Formats: sequence, structure tokens, C-alpha cells
Amino acid sequence: MLTTGKALKVSITVSDGARYHGASAYASILDFLFYRGVSGATVLKGIAGFGADHHLHSTSVVEVSDKLPVRIEFVETREKVTELMGKLEEMAGTGLIEVQETTVAKAPQISKQTKPTPEHMKIEGKARLMRIYVGESDRWHDKPLHEALVHAMRANDIAGVTVYRGVLGYGAHRRAHKDKPLHLSKDASIMLSAVDMEEKLTAFLPVVDQMVQEGLVVLSDVDIVKYSWRAAELETGSGGL
Repeated sequence: MLTTGKALKVSITVSDGARYHGASAYASILDFLFYRGVSGATVLKGIAGFGADHHLHSTSVVEVSDKLPVRIEFVETREKVTELMGKLEEMAGTGLIEVQETTVAKAPQISKQTKPTPEHMKIEGKARLMRIYVGESDRWHDKPLHEALVHAMRANDIAGVTVYRGVLGYGAHRRAHKDKPLHLSKDASIMLSAVDMEEKLTAFLPVVDQMVQEGLVVLSDVDIVKYSWRAAELETGSGGL
């Protein structure tokens, strides 16, 4: 465990497009550090740079280069760094690894908040299902309408919502919309599905009415039968449905 005093800061620089066993190299390195008990790590993405090939890479409006630098940084004890270094060198591939002496003035601490003991619970009962059908191109204050609706539901404590994208269908204008190879319709159907108590969804309907200018909103009675590991003290009904 990392404590105050002498330590090592490790910086690993790889390209954004670098791969390790078919996965992103920086994501694989981060997972490795996490599961090997490193106290903490940060991933920083560059917007411009060049490497050993001396080719300059930068982002642009038209194209985002997969050769841009990505840096993973963490601070650990010398013993821990020595233990991990061999694998990190393998995962970094042609990337750069820097190790610097540093001093930890304040060690990270795990929150001391008491977590309730989880227990296996069965949550069941009568509820309401709300389905909202809108177009993929519909907007709300310069934001995709379906994203704005998700944020609105979260702000209004709706238990959970899932967004589905239609692959074939038509609406009030009776124009068929279909995903085709090399072409994605910008007006495909989007369905949001949320389940909660009737009073909460009823209270949310005026918000939906204000945001959805053209679309369909339906409500259905449902029976909730849900098994989940959660704490008894927490309010039931969280999570996407």
C-alpha cells in the first residue's frame, strides 16, 4: 500500500492506436495496473506530438489521428514498480517508459464512509412502463433529444432508462427508414424505455410534453420481478430497464 515518503512515478507513453492482444494498449495497461493493486493511475491523451519515426501527428476537425500520444501515469513503491516493470515493458511495445524518483506528501485514502452490508433481495410489485418514440435527428436545445430525455429522467429521479435504436420502421409521415450498408439513416427511430412507480412517471409527463414536439409516448402496466444484490438501506428501483 502506498504511504508517505519515497516512491517512484512511472509514465508510459504509447500511441492511441497501439494494440496489445487485439485491445487498446493503454486500456490494457490500465486494466493490468488496476487488477495488480496499483494505488491509482491516470490516462492523459495528447492533441499533438511525434515519436521515434519523427512524424508529426495532430488532431483536426476532419480527421483524428490514431498515432497521437497517450500517457498512463501512476505512483507506487519501488518494490511494486520492480514487480510490474517486466510486464509493462511487454505491453508498452515500441512505446516509452519513464521512471522518476518522487516523494509522496499525502498518500491516497479510501473513503471511510460505512458501506451497508449487501443482501440478496427480491424487488417486486406493480409499476408503470413508459416508452417514448422519437426520431434520431430530433433535437432539444442543440442536443440529441434522446440524450436530453435521459438526462432529464436522471435529474427527476426516474429509476432507470434504456435507449434503443430502430433498424427498420416508419412514423406519422409514413416514410420508411432502414439502416443500409455504408449508410446510417439520420432519422431512424429511437425508443426510450423506463420503468418506475406510476406517481413518478405521471409527475414526469409534463417534462416529456414540453420536450417531445413530435413523437409518441405510451404508458403500460407492468409487474416488477427483479433479483439483485444491493443494500437494504438503498432505495429500490435503480438501473436501466
